[in-house]
Amino acid sequence: MTIRDARREAGLTQASLASRMGVPQSVVARLERPGSNPTWETMERALDACGKQISVQARPALSSIDDTLVAQHLRIPAGERIRNLTTSYAATREIALAGARSRGELA
Repeated sequence: MTIRDARREAGLTQASLASRMGVPQSVVARLERPGSNPTWETMERALDACGKQISVQARPALSSIDDTLVAQHLRIPAGERIRNLTTSYAATREIALAGARSRGELA
C-alpha cells in the first residue's frame, strides 16, 4: 500500500495528513510522488497517521528451478546424461561453425 492509498482510504487530504504527521503539506506531496523512497520510519509514521500499521511477513522465496525437471534428469543414468550432453555440444558446435562460415570467418 502506498502512502497516497492509505491517505485516501482514511479520507484525509494531504494537508490533514501533514498536520497529523507534524510536517508541511509539501512533504506529503513529495512522499506521494512516483519514485519517492521514504525511510521505514517515515512510512510507518505516515501510515500510523492514516490509522494503518506496517506488517512484514517473511516467506520462502519462490525458486526459479523446476525441481520436477531436475528429479527427472537425475533418474537418467550418468553415462546417458553425458552422452546426451556430448551430442548437444556437438550439434551446438556445428551451428556455431556454420554461422562463422556464413559470415566468412572461416575458410
